[in-house]
Amino acid sequence: MDSSALPKSPQRANPNILITGTPGTGKTTTAEMVALAAELKKITVGDLVKERKLHDGYNDDMDTYWLNEDKVVDEMEAMMADGGMCIDFHTCGFFPERWFDLVVVLRADTKKVYDRLEARGYKQNKISENVECEIMQVVLDEAHESYKPELILELQSNTVEDMEENVEKIARRVDEFRRKHAQKL
Repeated sequence: MDSSALPKSPQRANPNILITGTPGTGKTTTAEMVALAAELKKITVGDLVKERKLHDGYNDDMDTYWLNEDKVVDEMEAMMADGGMCIDFHTCGFFPERWFDLVVVLRADTKKVYDRLEARGYKQNKISENVECEIMQVVLDEAHESYKPELILELQSNTVEDMEENVEKIARRVDEFRRKHAQKL
């Protein structure tokens, strides 16, 4: 899909981007690099959930918070209105489609996912569940169920070179979006 396929958002001069994927696919690093390269504001939803208590308690077995999707959407609604946001989260189906101009789904080899999560100190059951999610392409399927096909960009994220190329691709899309929308404002 070329950048001309990005949907038109006349109310925004800057796009909102969602970078999603199974834990261990490089979302946070990629989002940080994209935000810097494209001059977007980055929000890591997991951090927002903890900081603003947008959860319904803690799941000890999986070592994570029980996400309250309604609280997250309510908290983020105003942030998303003007565009210019780069959102990083491991799931995507509960975010309103109207928020995003590009949904990037990062993929990685399961060995890479395993090694990255093990290096973070994840519990074995959490590693296994996430590796299985990557095998079954759960996040990619969720993106396709939740967003128009023209919004979705699937990218491999196994190496530093992959990440750098991905950042360049995404930054080009942001630049194209801005050029097209600057003419209309």
